[in-house]
Amino acid sequence: MYVVPPPKQADPLGGSTNGSDELLVYQAWKGSNKFFLQGRFIFGPDVRSLALTIFLIVAPVAAFCVFVGRKLMNEYSDHHGISIMFVAVLFTCYVLVLLLLTSGRDPGIIPRNAHPPEPEGYDANAEGGGQTPQLRLPRIKEVEVNGIPVKIKYCDTCMLYRPPRCSHCSICNNCVERFDHHCPWVGQCIGLRNYRFFFMFVFSTTLLCIYVFGFCWVYIVRIMHSEETTIWKAMIKTPASIALIVYTFISVWFVGGLTSFHLYLISTNQTTYENFRYRYDRRANPYNKGVAQNFKEIFCTSIPPSKNNFRATIPKEPALPARSVGGGFASPNMGKATEDIEVGRKAVWGEVGPLGDYPDGQLSDNDGRNAKDSNAGGLSPEIRTTVDEGERAGVHRKRSSWGRKSGNWEMSPEVLALASRMAEPNRTGGSSSGSLSAVRSTDPKP
Repeated sequence: MYVVPPPKQADPLGGSTNGSDELLVYQAWKGSNKFFLQGRFIFGPDVRSLALTIFLIVAPVAAFCVFVGRKLMNEYSDHHGISIMFVAVLFTCYVLVLLLLTSGRDPGIIPRNAHPPEPEGYDANAEGGGQTPQLRLPRIKEVEVNGIPVKIKYCDTCMLYRPPRCSHCSICNNCVERFDHHCPWVGQCIGLRNYRFFFMFVFSTTLLCIYVFGFCWVYIVRIMHSEETTIWKAMIKTPASIALIVYTFISVWFVGGLTSFHLYLISTNQTTYENFRYRYDRRANPYNKGVAQNFKEIFCTSIPPSKNNFRATIPKEPALPARSVGGGFASPNMGKATEDIEVGRKAVWGEVGPLGDYPDGQLSDNDGRNAKDSNAGGLSPEIRTTVDEGERAGVHRKRSSWGRKSGNWEMSPEVLALASRMAEPNRTGGSSSGSLSAVRSTDPKP
């Protein structure tokens, strides 16, 4: 006996924008990413680190404008002092935009496969479906890139062979094209579609640090000349400048060193992951095209479109055909609140208790007899007589898994023919004697 589960209720907190049960791609995303503005921005799971990064950029610039830039406005005539503060604010906004373009866009995520690819030469008919295809997939394949063999690996999580230069990020749980690294400061993977903005962000932050560092020293020198004092006394009169000089000096070693390292990677057409893992200095790099072409590939080529439409509706899979499960028959409508075929009415939830109420998921003997008697109670005397004669004749029956003494659902051709003849005049005359769904044969009593 199969108990149909109750229908799923609409979840108002599920994020559906159209009020229906349809989900968008970002709502059912299997990666660890965080989405904002209904899938328009995609971040990594460590998106909170962005708040710290923004604070480390905005706070020193604000201090520079208040304690240094405002004083320099009075030191220079012809509005040159205003331009110093204006450039600092404009440069900061530019850096923040690059930060958003780096961390809030798809870095080059490859969509996952719903099913593993079939191995080459696999024939399901020949194998008989006894072995799962993914068990026979080779873990590593070799492809040629510019005449040099390159190994590509199979990803068990995404169920695909990673393209060359692609790697699976364990933090975002996605395969990313031209994977460089996962940057915790921007809260996102750095890959094919945002590496350009990442480099520009790091380079622009380095220039901003140099800008603030330089004008802090300019302000100290102006104090030293205007008051005709030593540089140490001038530095004591502007502690904010000293703090900014120390902060930018430390920061420029970090972002400046990162800029120099990525300049080297771009000139040799490497990624951070490849540089630390493969060490192309010791073997041929199949992606190196020369310094000029390598820079052109990063900065002068169009960024490929994203392979994911996060705001698209998830397509419904086609209905599966009815198939046999464990010797029984499973319908594709199982699990839906459809009309009860046996009794000709809609199923009412709660009429049938769960199978867990009975030991070992089976019905008791009395319940099995009551069910058989109730099913046979709506039959005409002629059909019931024929069934009893079949029992006395010793028709072969099988035991059912749902009851210890319930019989087989199969009926002899004579019973089926008689049932169809008896049901026809009732249907024509408009009389309703109940819905005939099945005739169960019971075990003959000794």
